[in-house]
Amino acid sequence: MGATVFVQPLDLVKNRMQLSGQGTKAREYKTSFHALFSILKNEGVGGIYTGLSAGLLRQATYTTTRLGIYTILFEKMTSADGRPPNFLLKALIGMTAGATGAFVGTPAEVALIRMTADGRMPADQRRGYTNVFNALARITREEGVTTLWRGCVPTMARAVVVNAAQLASYSQSKQALLDSGYFGDDILCHFCASMISGLVTTAASMPVDIVKTRIQNMKMIDGKPEYKNGLEVLMRVIRSEGFFSLWKGFTPYYARLGPHTVLTFIFLEQMNKAYKTYILDR
Repeated sequence: MGATVFVQPLDLVKNRMQLSGQGTKAREYKTSFHALFSILKNEGVGGIYTGLSAGLLRQATYTTTRLGIYTILFEKMTSADGRPPNFLLKALIGMTAGATGAFVGTPAEVALIRMTADGRMPADQRRGYTNVFNALARITREEGVTTLWRGCVPTMARAVVVNAAQLASYSQSKQALLDSGYFGDDILCHFCASMISGLVTTAASMPVDIVKTRIQNMKMIDGKPEYKNGLEVLMRVIRSEGFFSLWKGFTPYYARLGPHTVLTFIFLEQMNKAYKTYILDR
């Protein structure tokens, strides 16, 4: 959760970029850096930490659930002689745990999207949530409890895509680097492979992420939602804003996901190495 304090500004910039130019509006921000400087200029340093309480709650719900489910399933799938699950089973466990954690964390995600988006709206149209618990209470009271899980399908889909893309692209990148003859199976190789994996994962998951952001931030217009489903979001973004708008906010998203991917796989490789050295080879 401590890391959330450092990545919250990246989340805010990414969300603002994904909402910029929504519908027929002119794009508010030219680049992620333009967005960051505009937020600092108009909303102050505190503005880049808008929605921090929601970010912390998301980590407390999503991460805790994901790690808990992963640990339980991993132990269930470990054979009686202590042999861990194979790669494909680990991937399936990771995707299942990610999707479950995403479902549990969706209410905090909805609050986070709305709180980070508020500053871009005219003063009379802002929702004005004071903190994540105020947001959750007002959403329940004003729009119904089911609204807390609005966008849970793309949220869960993003979690599955991230887990699948990370594992597959890391494994493939590592093998390609080793086959090149320029790398050994060491930390440098793991670092380069995980950076490539972070890039691939960002590219693969961003279209799903923009669907999630738009759906969770949408308002009712004449009693009807702005979007019927995720497919409509994709089609309208492509038609009105251009195909590459699906990757708006790529820089802050990669800046957030890249280091996470690097640390995840470096730790995983070191743990696997220790397991092989101290357990299997004994």
